[in-house]
Amino acid sequence: MVVDAGGSAPGGEASQTLDRGLRLLHLVADAPGGLTVTEAASRLGIGRLGAGVLHLARRAQPLLAEGALPALRRLAEQAGATAHLTVVEGGEGVALAVVEPSWTSFHVAYRTGARHPLERGAAGRAILAGRSGDAGPVSTAGELQPGAYGVAAPVLGVPGLEASVGVVALAPLDAEDVGAQVLAAATAIATALT
Repeated sequence: MVVDAGGSAPGGEASQTLDRGLRLLHLVADAPGGLTVTEAASRLGIGRLGAGVLHLARRAQPLLAEGALPALRRLAEQAGATAHLTVVEGGEGVALAVVEPSWTSFHVAYRTGARHPLERGAAGRAILAGRSGDAGPVSTAGELQPGAYGVAAPVLGVPGLEASVGVVALAPLDAEDVGAQVLAAATAIATALT
């Protein structure tokens, strides 16, 4: 697919499009808070981004989710809580993958695609902690929803990825035990994605 490359020769357009696509991926990887479409276009020196380049960036998300699912399943079953992988998109955390435990009578229904500010909730706070090099688990109570408790840790060591893995439950979580489980899941996800 040729994406608004602005070149004159057909072969040159494809080459220029590929170059811009690769430059866009590097820009997004190097932007700690993410980029808006307008910011990305400005940094690439073009007026607008074509649909093909945006489609390419969005296609990477299912691969991330797929790579994280085995560790999320283990975490959900161990902790008896809903496990999630959250990634940065713009200035928000977005739930990219969610796994509910199979054996609990009640658990939190956390939807894939749910968004929240990075400053609120264990998932966002863990991402912010990861930016400063802190790999430890973060615990919160009632920050995103009254009565919900979360523990999360950043996923570190994957170039271009700002993410956290965590659990959310309807009752307080043992920060030490669940924190260790979350850290193990974050390490497993980082290994699976590198």
